[in-house]
Amino acid sequence: MTQKAASLGAALATTLLACAPGVARADGKSSFTLFNPTPRELMREMSTDRPDTTESPYTVDAGHVQVELSFIDYTRDDSDDGDFEALSLFPTNFKLGLLNNADLQFVFEPYVREEFDDSDVDGFGATQIRFKLNLWGNDGGATALALMPFVQFPTADDDFGATDHVEGGLIVPLAISLPHEWNLGLMAEIDAVRDDADEDYGAQFVHTATAGHDIAGELAGYVEYIGIASHDLNLGYIAVLGGGLTYGLTHDVQLDGGINVGLSDDADDFNAFVGMSLRH
Repeated sequence: MTQKAASLGAALATTLLACAPGVARADGKSSFTLFNPTPRELMREMSTDRPDTTESPYTVDAGHVQVELSFIDYTRDDSDDGDFEALSLFPTNFKLGLLNNADLQFVFEPYVREEFDDSDVDGFGATQIRFKLNLWGNDGGATALALMPFVQFPTADDDFGATDHVEGGLIVPLAISLPHEWNLGLMAEIDAVRDDADEDYGAQFVHTATAGHDIAGELAGYVEYIGIASHDLNLGYIAVLGGGLTYGLTHDVQLDGGINVGLSDDADDFNAFVGMSLRH
């Protein structure tokens, strides 16, 4: 990582830590920490960062863990350059509640297989460390906002043509409660990523919007728009339309599945996944 990037990361971390105590005092549960867990009767309703791309601004309660994973995640794209398929098994987000308004996340892909025309590669995928700091609305209110800085480490097997450099970014998710029990999620994200030639960094600007509503009982659904614009990466605009379902088995276990369809030439044609989330 460059000295400039390291300095920026240090400044961001200092700002987040400075904000955390003041935010925590406002919600009445600031005494709970990783080593003094939130009692189950005071835990908020489980909120997940999946299955949609739009992240949730709500954190895991202090001292508790939450695991979110796909059993299988399949992607296909047919273009003039060739046919591409990718299969990821058990990509997982492991979350640990640090404070009432902060959690730490470890995201990894234990097995990925990619096929392009007649060639194929497989192995371990990317790894991320993410930190989520809720600024308001964690335990009630019509809106909720969080900051989620993350760092991605070059753990993918060399066969994928992966970079040897650290990448990262900042995610800002916002949740809004709408009339008639509709929920709106908005997300803005800026990432520093390597170009295809792995020669320099470029920027990606991710913007999403998702709307969700209960369907029947514990079954709910959502529709989502995902847009990705880039700078200095020689990529076109990526536009995706998605939708899916969630089903709560218990207060601590949720099943889900979804489909994304590319709207622009630079987007993957099709992506489907099914998975679950559970907390303890």
